[in-house]
Amino acid sequence: MRKYRKTEHIENFLRTTYVGDTLFSDIFLYNDSIPEIDYDEIDTSVFFLNKKVNFPLMINAMTGGSDLSEEINRDLANVAKEFDLPMAVGSQAIALEDEDSRKSFEIVREIIKDGIVISNLNGFSTVEDAKKAVEFLSADAIQIHLNPAQELVQVEGERNFCGILKNVEEIVKKSEVPVIVKEVGFGMSPKTVKKLYDIGVRYVDISGYGGTNFFEIENLRDPNSDISDLFSWGIPTALSLIEADRLKLKDLYIISAGGVKNSMDIVKSLAAGASMTAISGEILSYIVHGGYEYTLKYIEGLIEKTKMLMMLSGVKNIEELKKVDYKVTGKLKDLLGD
Repeated sequence: MRKYRKTEHIENFLRTTYVGDTLFSDIFLYNDSIPEIDYDEIDTSVFFLNKKVNFPLMINAMTGGSDLSEEINRDLANVAKEFDLPMAVGSQAIALEDEDSRKSFEIVREIIKDGIVISNLNGFSTVEDAKKAVEFLSADAIQIHLNPAQELVQVEGERNFCGILKNVEEIVKKSEVPVIVKEVGFGMSPKTVKKLYDIGVRYVDISGYGGTNFFEIENLRDPNSDISDLFSWGIPTALSLIEADRLKLKDLYIISAGGVKNSMDIVKSLAAGASMTAISGEILSYIVHGGYEYTLKYIEGLIEKTKMLMMLSGVKNIEELKKVDYKVTGKLKDLLGD
């Protein structure tokens, strides 16, 4: 059942048409006409999970567990290796039940070698399973995903979420690698971020509204139901990011994801408080529709245009970019109460 659902999720994602608004367009950055910078000296490298990477972008959790997943993960891992990008795998729950499914995940570590690979399990996973998921990938960290919205509309989904915070706390306390807690596309509220911080979480992936929409994906799995009126549910990525940053929590590492598609989204994310950005759906679309070489050109373009925007913002590295002034306008300004 899990293996079939994995493939179905990929196929349904490629069929989705609903596009939400991340509200990145409501973040305004200033142009610097006198940057006094040599473009060739612009440094996009950052430290992530105690390793230096060349660009503040990770390939976010997508898939694993089926033949199609293995093919996709092979291509994604090669892209990650080409540009020295961190990569998270999809939920490994299926691999803990079915050893034949492991190859579709292990291929990522085999290709990336010494690069950053991140495991993935749900918030109700046991400490033992979390350790196993990390072990068979020699993972640098583990993502614990929170997806109550998706579960509620999934025919076979979970309905009882009592005790999930305590369970995540146990994983955080006993994990030998950093724990990244992530949403799956509905955004994290500041209340959620603070709860996670208070139990020891220092890496949050806000994965806001505006990207992959699991309400629509699950709706496509069940022709007998119509939940299209729920498609607009979620916290826009820009709002979730800024509100998390405004908590000013020491050592909190925020990953901006959810509808991040281009260099402008990346630069605005970093200026607004993110330490790392992540893309899943857009890269998956490039891999499936355009192929490996086309995806390489897409990532190459992201890096080059990000450097252009850094120069036009008057900064020569990511730390400087995170300190530039920005303004908020429109709906984002109203929601922030500015």
